[in-house]
Amino acid sequence: MRIRIDRGRCQGAGQCALNAPELFDQSDDDGLVVVLDDRPPPALRHKARLAEQLCPNSVIRVLEAEDDG
Repeated sequence: MRIRIDRGRCQGAGQCALNAPELFDQSDDDGLVVVLDDRPPPALRHKARLAEQLCPNSVIRVLEAEDDG
């Protein structure tokens, strides 16, 4: 699994950091998403998927394949 973000579309709603703080944070400078771990361990993969679903701007993509390039 790999997490990708489109930071340019992020508006800083913070749902990712609120629901998956082990994987996401918000920048102190602009409040936009920061990925803390783009290859989450198996125990946190459900949180990555939840953050993807809850993002109001759809800036988070969770790629399931390990060799996503």
